[in-house]
Amino acid sequence: MDKNQKYRKIAFYKNYFQDFFVEQNKKVKAKIVWTFDLVEDLQRVPETYLKHIENTDGLYEIRVQSGSDIFRIFCFFDQGQLVVLANGFQKKTQKTPVILPDFETISIVKTKLLNLTIQNETNKKKICC
Repeated sequence: MDKNQKYRKIAFYKNYFQDFFVEQNKKVKAKIVWTFDLVEDLQRVPETYLKHIENTDGLYEIRVQSGSDIFRIFCFFDQGQLVVLANGFQKKTQKTPVILPDFETISIVKTKLLNLTIQNETNKKKICC
C-alpha cells in the first residue's frame, strides 16, 4: 500500500463540528486529528475509532478517547469514500443518548448529500491545533 494513499476524505457540514472542536484543549484536538488521520488512512477502521450507531440508517460515530475523557463525533458516508462530520460531544455516560443531537438535521443532510460530489480543495477545511 502506498504510504500516502487515503481511503476516505473528511468534510464538514456547516460549523457544527468546528464549533465543538475550538472548545477543546490542545491535547484533545491533537487526539481528534490523529483519529481523523486513521479514518482517512486505514482501509478497515477498527470499531474502536469508527462505529455504526445501532438502529440508524447509515449514521456513524467517530470515537475519540483522551485520557479518561471520551468524545463522539457523528458522521455519515457520502458515496462511500467521503466522511461528512456533523456534530460532536463529550460523552459523560456509558450510553449514547436515544435522541441524538441534531439527528433530524443529520438525516436531512445525509439524504441531500447521497449523490452530491464535493470538490476536495474547495469544501474540505483544514483544522489545526
